[in-house]
Amino acid sequence: MTLAALAATGATPRPSGETLEHQTERIITGIDAQLNDPSLATQGVWKLVWLALSEANANMAYIAQSTNGSNEFAVVARGTDADLTDILEDLDVGTVVPFPESGSPKPIAVSKGAMDAFKRVVNARSIASPSPNVTLAQALAAVLKSAPSSPQPTVHLTGHSLGGCIATMLAPYLQAQTWPKQPKFAVITYAAPTAGVQSFVDYFDSVPWVIDERQNNAYDLVPHAWPDLDTTAGWYPGPGPQATEEVKLLIGAISKRTRGNVYVQPGTLCLMNTGYTSFAKNLVNKTTQDFLGQIAFQHANSTYLDLVGAPAVPSGPVVTDVTPTFGAPGATVTINGTGFSPDSVVDFGRFACTKRDIDPSGIRITAQVPNGTGVVHVRVTNTLGTSPAVAMGQFAYGGPAPVVVSAVGPTSGKVGTPVTISGSGFADGATVHFKDKASDSVKFVSTGQITATAPGQLDDRQTVNVTVTVGKATSPTSPADEFTYTGR
Repeated sequence: MTLAALAATGATPRPSGETLEHQTERIITGIDAQLNDPSLATQGVWKLVWLALSEANANMAYIAQSTNGSNEFAVVARGTDADLTDILEDLDVGTVVPFPESGSPKPIAVSKGAMDAFKRVVNARSIASPSPNVTLAQALAAVLKSAPSSPQPTVHLTGHSLGGCIATMLAPYLQAQTWPKQPKFAVITYAAPTAGVQSFVDYFDSVPWVIDERQNNAYDLVPHAWPDLDTTAGWYPGPGPQATEEVKLLIGAISKRTRGNVYVQPGTLCLMNTGYTSFAKNLVNKTTQDFLGQIAFQHANSTYLDLVGAPAVPSGPVVTDVTPTFGAPGATVTINGTGFSPDSVVDFGRFACTKRDIDPSGIRITAQVPNGTGVVHVRVTNTLGTSPAVAMGQFAYGGPAPVVVSAVGPTSGKVGTPVTISGSGFADGATVHFKDKASDSVKFVSTGQITATAPGQLDDRQTVNVTVTVGKATSPTSPADEFTYTGR
């Protein structure tokens, strides 16, 4: 799982832009550093021997070789760099196509989306060291040729999410090739959506794999795509969150993308978290945002690493907030967060920052605002990745400051409960709404704090979003601004 998690290194291109070659080199540097880290589950006994990023950053795969004498190799697929909804919506599962590359003597079929991703991986050529200008199969043949004959080489195929789906196709493809030294093949996937229909599974399960495991979190939605995606509309068990009608409609609409094709998962299923003991405790309310947030948590690399008992991999930079949140080009802004390293670069939206000072603590960067316009997210990039866009990390050229709610307290109570609202961009005269009901008692404390009493609702046992409006600007909603009514 650690090898699969490392495939996410540097997956997001720098917001201000970078060439495919530069991003590839950045990913290689990041994965190399982690493979050499003895504190990870990989124990520092693997080295990177090949890596390729397909056009438009669509897919990535790499090969690692053990250095401890075990004569093992790992072929790891990353899959599509996209969020959860994109993974489910973008795969073309309404059409099945032949998969002749599998080596099966009988015709077998997979989804067109999975086939497209597979072809991008097997046709991609590395454009940087350690093995430039060769395909995955060519690179694997080269390292097997130079490998010792004893013990017999073992090639592990693995990946998380769509990378796991691709791994189930790479496995029979590579197993069918002729190699300088014939290896054994093992397949271990994590959170993989389904690649093919019954014919694909029948052939896959007939191959004598050394290991054949499908490791899934019992409450991860993605592996249910596409055999039984509808069952997830009944999630989650207590304490929740329960699917809203909006979520049920979304899942129903996405599941229909199969157009009647019946997909089947290959391999031996190994379930984890069957008791729903691992969950995001701040995402349990019956709201669409909490449900989608819980899906993302259950599917995350970090959750799977925890479930298999592996140490977390080093995280990329994270921006928590910036101050001030508005100003002109040339102004000085402090960026707060974690994981900032000496090689970190800063972008204000699509505009690169050329003047920055990184505090040795790794939690603060002082940057000079580059030329730009509008309201942009401030993000930090290094060899491990790019910080996610966060509401408190926005900067407004020329102002006014972006209006953001970062927390409410208490998070539950009756009608009339005084609630303290924290965030940024607040001003005297701001209005506060609990869902669509305005509070009739609002007190401005500072640009980062307002208090308001909870107004009455027709349903006095529901979870609502608390928003602040200053002029024409209203704070975006998020799980951080939720307030739950507990009755009158």
